[in-house]
Amino acid sequence: MIATAQLSKRSRLVSVANVSLRATWRTRASRVPQLDREAILDRLCRQTGLDDFGDPWFRAPLKQLLDALREEAGLNELGLFAAEGQLRKVLKDRLFMQAILGENPAIASRSLKRPVVVVGPMRSGTTRLHRLIASDTRFAHMRSFETINPVPAPGFKPGSRDRRWIVARLAMGAVHAFNPSTAVIHPSGPFEPEEELGLLVRSIWGMKHEAQWQVPSYGRWAEGQDATPAYRTMAMLLRLIGWARGEDDSRPWVLKTPQHMLDLPALLAVFPDARIIFTHREPRAVVGSSCSLVWNQTIIHSDRVDPAAIGREWLRKTDLQIGRMRAARKSIPQRRRIDVSYSDMERDWQGVMRNIYHFLDKDIEPALPAMTRYMASSGRELHRHPHRYSLDAFGLDAHEVGEQFDDYTSAFDLVRTLPSARPRKVFAPPVPQSGSLSDWDQAKSARLATGRR
Repeated sequence: MIATAQLSKRSRLVSVANVSLRATWRTRASRVPQLDREAILDRLCRQTGLDDFGDPWFRAPLKQLLDALREEAGLNELGLFAAEGQLRKVLKDRLFMQAILGENPAIASRSLKRPVVVVGPMRSGTTRLHRLIASDTRFAHMRSFETINPVPAPGFKPGSRDRRWIVARLAMGAVHAFNPSTAVIHPSGPFEPEEELGLLVRSIWGMKHEAQWQVPSYGRWAEGQDATPAYRTMAMLLRLIGWARGEDDSRPWVLKTPQHMLDLPALLAVFPDARIIFTHREPRAVVGSSCSLVWNQTIIHSDRVDPAAIGREWLRKTDLQIGRMRAARKSIPQRRRIDVSYSDMERDWQGVMRNIYHFLDKDIEPALPAMTRYMASSGRELHRHPHRYSLDAFGLDAHEVGEQFDDYTSAFDLVRTLPSARPRKVFAPPVPQSGSLSDWDQAKSARLATGRR
């Protein structure tokens, strides 16, 4: 039985937008959006005067996604409008990227050595860990406006006026107005650290599409493809972003997106010297929180969303993410990977971060003040606006979900606790004055480095 009372409601602005769009299309005040691949591509070429989209690999996922949007997504008026607009934006970025690379060929030779990549399932604490490391200025990180608008217009020169962050702020404001839960589930701002999923989207790739639209055929098709071309484009966009900032390429990037759980072989093919931080959380919490995120996004774009279908699909998707990650990680030398549990971060984030910095062979002391400020501010926000979710709201039985992941839970010694709707307590101990690891820290670091707890 679905506990519908626990499902969040969408903003009334969605209904207003649907009515308004329907009226403008009926009166021909604006055209009805087209979800046709060649029509979209041709129109962009005419409008920009450009015709080089780069690696043509993107055309196959674009076709699959457009087919699924037309046949499966059940888009309402706002959903149709947003789908065409988003696809036009990412394809226009491809045209601009190729134009800028043609104007500035040296971008392609920028270094992306030894990135630090946080890899974990959706809702397993990857954002918190990513933002903690990103607070250390010795690492480069994506900012939210750059994942929304990664490519400036052709002719851009580093150091010139850049308005992309203003456009991103307006876009984020619109998203939060239509979907207020987004700010609770994944709080952000134009200059906040953000994951690189938006760069993979420039190849029409990634789970972002499945978390926003009901496109199961696209998702199943993508699961059978080699994602290496999408990761090559992502790497080139990282180079372009660093160039646009006017930065040198000496700092290693810190990256993260749950998509890497499915595509570790592609990630490692493009970033062969990456250092990987694997995050792990009790799977029932991961599944419940993932379903909540997907529900809150899909109800904006469709009037016909089945919570039980979301539950089944994201239970399957979580199982697939974990299975692929466990298989692919065997090829990564132990010296280049470390495991972190969500419960350890909840209990002693500073201890965990010390272990991570020991693994990275870096002194954590210069970064601790900024990390402590981030944890304090994020803790206050979480207590004001806790993310509430439950498995039964999506037709899932907690005991059965737990049993399905027993092997994973045991392998990584995860605490068997049910998802809680109560906000977690965040304790930020004072910044220590010594740069040395305690005996306990050293012993725990050794256990983490070997994949044990």
